[in-house]
Amino acid sequence: MHTKVQSFIDTYGLFQDDPIQQIQLQHRFSLVEAFAIQPGMTVLEIGCGQGDTTVALADAVGPNGHVIALDIADGDYGAPFTLAQAHKRIQTSSLGDRIDFQLNTDFLDWVSPVHIDAIVLSHCSWYFQDAALLATYFQKMNALTKRIYFAEWSMQIDDIAQRGHFYAVSILALYSAFIENDGNIQHVFSASQIEQFARDAHFTLRERKIVDAHYLQDGEWEKAYANELVSDFTKAPHAIQALVSTYAEAMNQDDHTTSLNSVVLLFER
Repeated sequence: MHTKVQSFIDTYGLFQDDPIQQIQLQHRFSLVEAFAIQPGMTVLEIGCGQGDTTVALADAVGPNGHVIALDIADGDYGAPFTLAQAHKRIQTSSLGDRIDFQLNTDFLDWVSPVHIDAIVLSHCSWYFQDAALLATYFQKMNALTKRIYFAEWSMQIDDIAQRGHFYAVSILALYSAFIENDGNIQHVFSASQIEQFARDAHFTLRERKIVDAHYLQDGEWEKAYANELVSDFTKAPHAIQALVSTYAEAMNQDDHTTSLNSVVLLFER
């Protein structure tokens, strides 16, 4: 087990018997390290989900810092644990006092009660259904903070074993485009698109980093899910059916799929 993960488990008593979460946690620590979060900061996290990145942020800000974690979903969303169940487990730990989870909360309607040192969006942008909505989020962030720390899957393939994840993401994005659903991938934004949203909101790119994520389970998970959905494309136009069939064939060429890496973008104004 990664040294940082073991130290976290020993300190906070979380995820001791959850090897899947332990692997995910290793990556979240890598992201937070790339963000360069400092002790004592007040961080707003948009799209916190079950709190995977939230706990790493809370550890980084220390006992004198604070994390406000928002998500538009309600507490019953999510599996195998709902958001409410996952958050309750976290808040019963000694990290709980550093975190304020706010579910069923639309960021565009949210009013900050405190000064925000940085806003984090970690692997949540692909949930957005259209570019205009995400661009509006960046505009509002301008009024709340001088720093945005952003992380998402990079669609750049650095190793041939990642191509299965690439094709799975493409199939799931096409599924959302042509077949109504509430899946995790609604719109695949590139790093360049995110940078443009930030520039339009008067932020400057300070740094772009690639964070290794090949060891994560997400590539295999999304490949399996994409294979389940291929048959549903009979509802899509014939050209899309042909494209998805081609992607699915390429996706399944390799027995083992590793995850795409993450791209981290640090913005300031």
